[in-house]
Amino acid sequence: APISAAEGYASLGATLGAIRALPPSERAEAAEAATKRVSATLNGMKVAGATRRWDCYPTLQRRNVFPGEFSQMGIKDATQIGRPSDTNDFNFIVAVTLTTSLLALVVGATLPGDWGAFGSYLIGGISLATLAVGSTAPGLLKVAIDRVARVNPEYRTRIAKHEAAHFLVGYMLGTPVAGYSLGLGTAHTDFLEAKLERKVYGRIAIKEETMLPLACISMAGVAAEAMAYEEVQGQEADLRDLQRILNKCEPKLSDAAQQAVTRWAVWQAASMLKRHQKSFDALTEK
Repeated sequence: APISAAEGYASLGATLGAIRALPPSERAEAAEAATKRVSATLNGMKVAGATRRWDCYPTLQRRNVFPGEFSQMGIKDATQIGRPSDTNDFNFIVAVTLTTSLLALVVGATLPGDWGAFGSYLIGGISLATLAVGSTAPGLLKVAIDRVARVNPEYRTRIAKHEAAHFLVGYMLGTPVAGYSLGLGTAHTDFLEAKLERKVYGRIAIKEETMLPLACISMAGVAAEAMAYEEVQGQEADLRDLQRILNKCEPKLSDAAQQAVTRWAVWQAASMLKRHQKSFDALTEK
């Protein structure tokens, strides 16, 4: 049944407000429970003409995508897709090394006697400890690396583009999102579960027509980065999300078919973002 814009937004505001009022540990479960209610509200608003872009791609058809088609969608360098980026890791190591070296020099010059020498050695050891942790358990440094990278305004803009793309493509494919967090390298199982209306973990099987929109949502952030930058930095978690979905597709996809789906998903997401550029830009405005 049609739902007016005023009624719909009031309902959505009440639902999301109730979720935000809960303790953080309870929000994920509450958001999952609200998925069907939010979808029904948005569907009613769409019938009334209040949410034209909601679920505006009801069906998707996969096809082979040729390399030249990526540049037509504005992707700067398609060869960077699927290639790991170590730019932030390198910048973090340089920042730690320079900072600790300078601090050790200051401590050695200002503290008297053995205190100065001991302080310098202790502070200098931070760089070695960071390298040791980075080489044996790099995941432990991800939060620190991300925080250091966010000092750069360009990186913050990159985050905004990447996550806005996930949001917009998910919205246009009929995926309600009750909560969200910004950060490259963050898995987006909340999107995938909202679309499936069930958990993506465990032994489940999905058909290709269900898998295709999930693949587009997973690759939307990669597409947005590739359209704006030569290097794609936030794709590792997105590719893990996609692989989790591809592994559950029935019938099983060959390695070549999985690669073809990945290329198509990036191209399709880029096509959607390009077509709805104004909406995408509005989401990334400060």
